[in-house]
Amino acid sequence: MAKGPEKNTKNKALHTKLLNRKKAKLQEEKRERALRLKALVAKMNEMKKNDESDAV
Repeated sequence: MAKGPEKNTKNKALHTKLLNRKKAKLQEEKRERALRLKALVAKMNEMKKNDESDAV
């Protein structure tokens, strides 16, 4: 019984590598966005607290 053509594992490996790189990049962007948002919320809360103490 003859075997079929050899599987193209090189392209699959490269594709997987690229997809993993893309996923890692998206996760890093998501993490950075969350940190920026967290810093912005903290800054706004601080400003709100200062405004309230100035008004009182």
